[in-house]
Order: sequence, then structure tokens, then C-alpha cells
Amino acid sequence: MPTRAHPAEPGARGRRILLAAFGDPGHAFPAIALGRELAARGHDVTLESWSKWRDHAEREGMRFAPAPEYQVFPTEGRALKPYVAAVRASAETRELIRSVDPEVVVADILTVAATLAAELEERPWATLVPHVMPMGEPGFPVYAVGAVYPRTALGQRLWRTSRPLLMRGEQQGRDELNETRARVGLGPLPHVHGGISRRLALVATLPQLEYPRAAREPWLRVTGPLLWEQPFGEVELPPGKEPLVLVAPSTSQDPEHRLLRATLEGLSGEPVRVLATTNRRSPTRPIEVPANARLADWLSYARTMPRCAAVVCHAGHGTVARALASGTPVVACPHAGDMAENAARLRWAGLGVSLPRRFHTPRGVRLAVRRLLADPGYAERAAQVRVWCEAHDGAATAADELEAFAASGAPVSAT
Repeated sequence: MPTRAHPAEPGARGRRILLAAFGDPGHAFPAIALGRELAARGHDVTLESWSKWRDHAEREGMRFAPAPEYQVFPTEGRALKPYVAAVRASAETRELIRSVDPEVVVADILTVAATLAAELEERPWATLVPHVMPMGEPGFPVYAVGAVYPRTALGQRLWRTSRPLLMRGEQQGRDELNETRARVGLGPLPHVHGGISRRLALVATLPQLEYPRAAREPWLRVTGPLLWEQPFGEVELPPGKEPLVLVAPSTSQDPEHRLLRATLEGLSGEPVRVLATTNRRSPTRPIEVPANARLADWLSYARTMPRCAAVVCHAGHGTVARALASGTPVVACPHAGDMAENAARLRWAGLGVSLPRRFHTPRGVRLAVRRLLADPGYAERAAQVRVWCEAHDGAATAADELEAFAASGAPVSAT
């Protein structure tokens, strides 16, 4: 889905904006999409992110600042607890803020260091949420467990009763964040999800995937997805006229390519064509490719997904959003993180089917694809999402909201 450039209104001046998104594609790519739109409007945009995204940011018209890349997972003996890493990184981001002098800081939901630094330097800051909103309310199922929003009053009552007992992790997260805030000289926050700005939170997802809320917070904006991808060459499709199924595995999960192997085997005898990608992750052992399939190292989702009848994926939000924006329903095979939540939202919205991890087998995938293709309702609803996306540019909407936020002289406080 192309981004439409919207130059600044006559008489308006460009803003200095710092975007901070430390992490893998699911967090960096939405920030690049937003930065590209802001730069096209004449704003002076700096992206602080991992060094591997430098060339892309600069090509899209932004300045680039390398983010500190601390190891926060238990590998190579260099692990840091996330909030310890945030304290260290916030000091570096403070120096960047003093150098860039941004009027507004926009931080990815996981980039806590930037929110701390912005508040310490007394700069207004907004949050970029690159997936569905994790903050629930009474009656919502617990986030990321894969449960679907209840469709009956009894179901809502059950969740309303059990939610306080199940959401102790939110309280722990608040306590850990407040401890971190104390270490850098900031006061505690009374609410959970303190890494989300209560002045402006840009939720870069499809409204069709958002559960209905009793009252929309005035600072919460669902913009539509922020879609961006690296440049690619063309990939030859499998020959024939059968429905095309794309296998789009996660870039960060499933290192053994279990889902890719299961899908290729499970669909080998089906009346479909299969296009699959390893996402530039070399397999540890050979992958058998049946006659009705092609396996590519990398490919463009933006050019390929509109041609597909189904997308089989791990249900990372970026892949799900791209598929639906292309009008293609999804077979979601969640692996970790928020993937189970995205799969649940797909089921709830009637935009796809999902498989629990234990069913990521050739038979499981085959039956799921058969079910999806046999029911035209999935494709019809996905086509409606594509029409919505064609009329609602997520990057343009997010940039509009950010410009209004910057012009309002929003307070700095996170509370």
C-alpha cells in the first residue's frame, strides 16, 4: 500500500521530530513508515534505531542515530534485564535529544529508554504502538494468551471477574518501571502500562482487529497499519492457475523452519500453488520443495500478497496487517510473543483461521488451508479490509495526529 505524501500546510513550518524504535522489523519498520511520511511533509526527522536500519532510514529522507544495542536475552553471557538496559540507554538518548533538539519525541512501545530520556529532557513524547493495543479493560480476555473476545454477557462477566487475578503481570510491570524511573530521577506512575503516553498513543493497527471499548480514551488513536518493506527484486511465481498460497514465516521465530517445512509437505498434493520464503535465514538442513511450490530467499509482500488466496504465517502483526491490507485472508500459526493475540483477533474478526502450535504439522496446515479456501466469507471480509486501507492511509493519519500534537504544545508529564 503506497504512502501518499501530504506536504505541510502553507505557512506551517517543519518540526524537528525524533523517532526511537530499538528492535527487529516489527518495531523498526512502522517507525520507518512514519518517518518517511513526516520527512515527505518537510519535517526534520531523526530515527534512532539499530545500525542495520541506517541505509533505509537515510534513503527515506531521515537522519539516523545508532541506538545502543544491549543484549537483553540470555545468550553469549551478556544478558541485561530489560529495565537495566533501559537505564543505560536512556543516558545515551538524552545526549541525542540535546544534540537534535526535537520538539517532539515518538517512542516505540518497547523503547522505554526514549520515554525516560524525553521526560528527563522535558520534551513532549508520544507512543507508537506497532500492533493491537495491549491495554485491556473489564470484560477483555488477557492479552497474548490467545483467547477471543467474549460474544456473550456471561463470557464478559467471567473475564471481568477473573481478569484482576490473571493480570498481576501488569502490576509487576508497573513496579519494575517505577523502580527504573526512580533510578533516573523520575517519580512513580500510578497506572499500569506506564510506557504508553497518556498524551498521544498512535496504535498502528487495523480497527477491524481492535476489540470494542466502552469509552475511547481521548489520547488513543487507531491509525491503521504503518507498512514499509525493504526494496526487493521480482520473484517468479509457480506456474499454473490454481490458488496461490504464500508461506511467510517470522523473521525472529522458528529457526528450524518447522512451519515452512510443514506447509510445503502438507500442501504438496493440494490443488494450489505455493510460494514460500526463508526470510534470509539459512536452513540448518535441506528443505524439500514439492513440484507445486517455489522457495525464495526473500520476496516483496507488497507485490506478492495481492495475488494470493491465502497467507500462512506465524501471525506477527506486520505480516498479518500486510496480508489484510492486500485483501488476503490468513492462516495464523502463532509461535511466541503477541502472535497468539493476533491470531485470536483474526478469528474474532472472521479474517482468518488459526492453528495452535502443537498442530503446526503437515496435516494441520493442510486442513486449515482447506477450511480457509472453502469458505468465501474469509476472502470477502479481507477484501473489505483492503478497501478500507485504500481509503485510510495509516502513515498519513499518524502524521496528521503527530502534527496536531506538536502544534498543541502538549505537556511533558507521562501522567
